[in-house]
Amino acid sequence: MRQLGGDRFEALSAGSRPAGYIHPLASEAMKERGLSLDEHRSKSWEEFAEAPVDLVITVCDAAAGAICPTWPGSPISVHWSMPDPAGHPGTEAQRLALAMRVAERLETKIRGLVDLDWSLPHEKLVKRLQFLGEI
Repeated sequence: MRQLGGDRFEALSAGSRPAGYIHPLASEAMKERGLSLDEHRSKSWEEFAEAPVDLVITVCDAAAGAICPTWPGSPISVHWSMPDPAGHPGTEAQRLALAMRVAERLETKIRGLVDLDWSLPHEKLVKRLQFLGEI
């Protein structure tokens, strides 16, 4: 998001049950795409529970049913279904291949998010964000 959205967006990333480290599959997949996660860390979404946000996107299917913090300002919340490569059965090469596919799908969705007309009425904006989750 930071790379594709530039200064137009501030991206925050966290999880419902942080592992305490960035998974090597995520690091490798992003490295293959020319991005480094060296300056990132694993963190809980509770860290941002008081942060004013406009949009909350959950991506991990395991978190889809989790109870999220109550975000100030009632941001738009959508779920973009993504498998978790860390829990995928198979060889390390198969898991990395899945991580690469997930990274590609996320990039496609984020490109769509960056290109959205943010002046659309709320309902249309929500529908477009939900649609991005389906592609």
